[in-house]
Amino acid sequence: MSDNSFHTGFVAIVGRPNVGKSTLLNQMIGQKISITSRKAQTTRHRVTGIYTDDVSQFVFVDTPGFQTRHRNAMNDALNQSVKTTLGDVDAVLFVVEAMKYGPADAEVLALLPKHRPVWLVINKIDKQTDKAVLLPFIQNLAQQFAFAGIVPVSAERGTQIKALLDDVRPHLPEGELLYPEDQITDRNERFLAAEIVREKLFRLLGEELPYSINVEIEKFDVDGALRRIYAAVFVDKPNQKAIIIGKGGEKLKRVSSEARVDMEQMFDGKVYLEVWVKVKSGWADDVRFLKQLTGE
Repeated sequence: MSDNSFHTGFVAIVGRPNVGKSTLLNQMIGQKISITSRKAQTTRHRVTGIYTDDVSQFVFVDTPGFQTRHRNAMNDALNQSVKTTLGDVDAVLFVVEAMKYGPADAEVLALLPKHRPVWLVINKIDKQTDKAVLLPFIQNLAQQFAFAGIVPVSAERGTQIKALLDDVRPHLPEGELLYPEDQITDRNERFLAAEIVREKLFRLLGEELPYSINVEIEKFDVDGALRRIYAAVFVDKPNQKAIIIGKGGEKLKRVSSEARVDMEQMFDGKVYLEVWVKVKSGWADDVRFLKQLTGE
């Protein structure tokens, strides 16, 4: 492999909440590192996923979904994170949902950099039974911005993922590896453990779960092949705590059990996990939490 044939660079994944950005990231790197859920705004952190092959290394930055509905200090910080990311990458993947383009998508489109190659990634094409209606939808969006390319995909099924990577690769700078070729993320195990707990909360509680929720790993000990992990779930109000715990503690036990299974698979070793819920009123507007969320 010669330096002049190897391409490596940073690629941002942007879009309104719930268009499948995290699923796309996981599919491209071939392993789950970013949480996925049907509930909007499950991604709050910039998660870097790394995909390396013989001729390239893609370093993906998964941004929070740009928020317009729930305005508070937390979401303002998340939106600023999106803007900052876009100014500091080599390429951008702008993800929209097939046949669904509205004001929230247009707001993200307005942020796209003119000096970087941007791909329009139309996700969830597997949900469209009549593929003929996709063409006018694509043609309309193609007129909104000077895209470097347009690739319809199904992130869930892996359709057209290789085609997307092949299209973007030549536009990345020539250079050497930025990370070891077997590394798939720059996040540590403590961060990934918190993300796994948070995903289980979103998946198991769905619409019951309040937006003002965060998971913090208060203790992470490694004892040989065993990891002892103690996670706190922060909510705004006492009644939210009751929702998460469930009758007889049933829901929290299920969250803990499923999170532990995922952690053992990801960390390739035994995990002892304890999860509890704490009430911290107004945490979504707390500056210290905001710095943690946006990685500052």
